[in-house]
Amino acid sequence: MRIRKLLVTAAVAAIAVFSISCSSAGAIEDTDKIKVGIVFDIGGKNDRSFNAAAWEGVKRAEKELGIILRDVEPGNPTSIEPAMRAFAEKGFDLIIGVGFAQGPIMQRVAEDYPDINFAIIDGVIFEKDGKTPKSNVASLVFREHEGSYLVGMIAAEKSRSNVLGFIGGMNIGLIRRFAKGYEEGAKAVNPNARVIENYVGVTDHAWNNPGKGKELALAQMDSGADVIFTAAGNSGLGAFDAVEQAGRRPEGDPKAFVIGVDSNQNAEKPGFVLTSMVKRVDNAVFEAVKEVKEGRFKGGFHVFGLDKDGVAYALDEYNKPLIPEDVIKRVNEAKEKIISGEIVVTDAMAN
Repeated sequence: MRIRKLLVTAAVAAIAVFSISCSSAGAIEDTDKIKVGIVFDIGGKNDRSFNAAAWEGVKRAEKELGIILRDVEPGNPTSIEPAMRAFAEKGFDLIIGVGFAQGPIMQRVAEDYPDINFAIIDGVIFEKDGKTPKSNVASLVFREHEGSYLVGMIAAEKSRSNVLGFIGGMNIGLIRRFAKGYEEGAKAVNPNARVIENYVGVTDHAWNNPGKGKELALAQMDSGADVIFTAAGNSGLGAFDAVEQAGRRPEGDPKAFVIGVDSNQNAEKPGFVLTSMVKRVDNAVFEAVKEVKEGRFKGGFHVFGLDKDGVAYALDEYNKPLIPEDVIKRVNEAKEKIISGEIVVTDAMAN
């Protein structure tokens, strides 16, 4: 009880602090609009990846749905729970947590505020029985392995060395899901393809260490990797710097390519980014807000795969010249086979 009182006190005290960094104008007491609060992970909303996609979704909801939006960038993991409780104490209509690491925190807060709606990206919140999805929490989850399979195909088609790289943030089931799908897609194109797999760290800081990401990417290139897929949040941006640093071959082609993740990162280092495995976190978040506004919020699992355009590979003016039309055709054929069930991509979290 003492711990809970301390947390509530911290939450109330935090309201004044967090309200300073409001993302929208308008009084918080405006009862004509629903109030949405989003708590980012330590990578922050400008990580140009996972958090940025969530930010895009809530900003679109602010513009199109007329909500009151507040956001918190905690800076460190210990600030997440007070931020979440601050929103709950203020009676927000929806509180969004970004990232699986917020799962245990949201579990506690959602228990204490059963009349408030919550949504968590990449996390799953259950009732006390550990089996039943919690009724006031929408768990927004994605079939990352399906999209990763497609970019794995593209990587193998592009590789000259038959050696590919994968850089994850933390070595956890969610990130191994990316790695496994990537490997299976590559081997579907080239059975001799080899994937070098490395992880940035073992704490939450693994998502916000681009220096380490660059170090791992350079080491992978030294071992022959010429296409590197990152699933490491802000840390992955280090791999972008690494492939650019490697430069180009005499004929003008990059010596190595990087594949972005979550958001479309093709424009980060034009010509060096082969594609991006996009998770439509923006759409998932927007839909959660829309459901609350329309009075049809529903807790439990909300799953986004290739069939719902929840994951995809990015193709635009920045990378279209890098991928031949016949490769695009084969990848799109594989996409349809995954949707139909003809191709079953291994889900590393289910094994």
